[in-house]
Amino acid sequence: MLAIFLKTLPFFALIAVGYWAGRTRFFTQEATAYLTKFVFYFALSAMLFRFSANLSLAEVWDTRLVVAYLWGTLAVYGIASLVGFLRGLDVQTNAIEAQCAAIGNTGFLGVPMLTLLLGAQAIGPVLIALTIDMIVFSSLIVILITGARDGQMSLRTLRTIGLGLVKNPMIVAIVLGFVWSGLRIPIPDPMNDFLAILGGAATPGALFAIGASLASKSAERLHIAGWLSFCKLVLHPLFVAIGALVLFGVDPYKAGVIIATAALPVAGNVYMLAQHYGVAPQRVSAAILVSTAFSIVTVSLVVAWVSAL
Repeated sequence: MLAIFLKTLPFFALIAVGYWAGRTRFFTQEATAYLTKFVFYFALSAMLFRFSANLSLAEVWDTRLVVAYLWGTLAVYGIASLVGFLRGLDVQTNAIEAQCAAIGNTGFLGVPMLTLLLGAQAIGPVLIALTIDMIVFSSLIVILITGARDGQMSLRTLRTIGLGLVKNPMIVAIVLGFVWSGLRIPIPDPMNDFLAILGGAATPGALFAIGASLASKSAERLHIAGWLSFCKLVLHPLFVAIGALVLFGVDPYKAGVIIATAALPVAGNVYMLAQHYGVAPQRVSAAILVSTAFSIVTVSLVVAWVSAL
């Protein structure tokens, strides 16, 4: 456990440095926004393209793993939704809370950290989890919020979902990478070096950006943030573990990777969605802050456990 904690510590130390820079205003919110854009559109996209271009879809795809991750994530999504319903939340707020409970920071934290902690071969299961989060659950929250506002599903909603997926650079990078791989086109050395250099900025840039963005988050409604953090850091990896190891018999190594992926703290893009739709952004802000702080311990525990599988 101590060895794993010491390995994860540099990642969270980078987040802490970013938090300090944001908190002291050495790094302004505007600077953080531009750094996040750089990582999102350039560095992380280069990393994802390079990873997926060197893999075949046949190597990555695992139906049991997909079903196990979907099952575990939907289970936690359903639990959070049921609790929200019993608390009398409206559909929109309930959808935002359920998203906090089930969607982790896989892109900015999971891809760089888990591939280093669990080995380069972890990228396949991590990409699957990331793709499911973006395609299934990012679409689901748009459907629930716009459906609640309009009273029905509309072509405008489907258009919004489609455009959101097409404009997401992570989705585009992954798809283009697999297309490149499928066409069996070798990556020229200069291009590979370019992608390696640009993608190398993803890890420190993403972690620093996470910390700097946390500096602007508030910790209001701590009891709700605590509940959502418990769902994300404890229930989500627990249910994914049940799905992967008990119900669907996923390969132990791949199971360990998606369990560790499920243990990641609340994703920052949930806050962007909450802010965009004007639904409980402060609640999401607190959940991100609390879950990220506690994940320093919980992620180490989960990674230590799955490393022994």
